[in-house]
Amino acid sequence: MSDLRVERGGREVVRGLTFEVPRGSVVGLLGPSGCGKTTLMRSVVGVQIVAGGTVTVLGHPAGSRALRRRVGYATQNPALYADLSVRENLRYFASVLGAPRADPDRVIEEVGLGDARDQTAVSLSGGQLHRASLAVALLGAPELLVLDEPTVGLDPVLRVELWALFHELAAREVTLLISSHVMDEAARCERLLLMREGTLLADDTPEALRASTGTDDLEDAFLRLVQGQETVV
Repeated sequence: MSDLRVERGGREVVRGLTFEVPRGSVVGLLGPSGCGKTTLMRSVVGVQIVAGGTVTVLGHPAGSRALRRRVGYATQNPALYADLSVRENLRYFASVLGAPRADPDRVIEEVGLGDARDQTAVSLSGGQLHRASLAVALLGAPELLVLDEPTVGLDPVLRVELWALFHELAAREVTLLISSHVMDEAARCERLLLMREGTLLADDTPEALRASTGTDDLEDAFLRLVQGQETVV
């Protein structure tokens, strides 16, 4: 990504972002609500109109037809058919993607929805809906997963299980870009992109951010960057 700029209502909401994400890494995109995380992720997936700059994904311009089966995307607002069961939703999306027939059952187990596979989407809890949306993103064999707040509303045990899954996927050379506004998830990432008001405050490893800001707490590191005590880009 080079000098990405996005405008909304005549206002620049993403301002000249430039960074690269190494293949097979777990990268956290962190910052307060409204800082531009979702807009940035939409730009990576190729569904966001941009005002300037370039976004290249797996060697192709973002949104290219060649990327259709290579990128998985889970939004903050799960997009499922309310009157279909979890399994029926996944079977439908698997057929659209041309994913293996066994994939729906595989991803249901990976996200911990085995007991809810026959429930309709409308009857799921908020946390279950987010897991079902994540399951859709995992169908097939995506090389890049773009996950917008995938652990919101989940209990601590399931969050730990999902992060273990994310690292297992990275070990298979899948690249993950995961947004969150919860700073305690930052330590689970191999690299962090810290955002505020459409700009990058930092692009580094958790260890390097702690060292550069002189604190052992990543939330404190973020606050120090916000307050201008440190500048790390």
